[in-house]
Amino acid sequence: MDNGVHIRYFAAARAAAGVDSADYPAAPLVEILAEAGKSNPALAHVLGQCSFLVDALTVHDQKILIKSGSVIDVLPRFAGG
Repeated sequence: MDNGVHIRYFAAARAAAGVDSADYPAAPLVEILAEAGKSNPALAHVLGQCSFLVDALTVHDQKILIKSGSVIDVLPRFAGG
């Protein structure tokens, strides 16, 4: 997506979202996640337990500004090893 941020959901996040991916305007990660879970309590719950990659790099600070053209991968906890 050229004019925004593309989120790709994996595993439990994809199941909760009901879609493989979604697009949002550029904003801090915390705001994008809040918007994603706003009308979907199941997704909001899963997002609270996920790790995030932005453009293939691990992100720990959810206040980071996500720029247009970036890709966020939402990775739920995985069982097993």
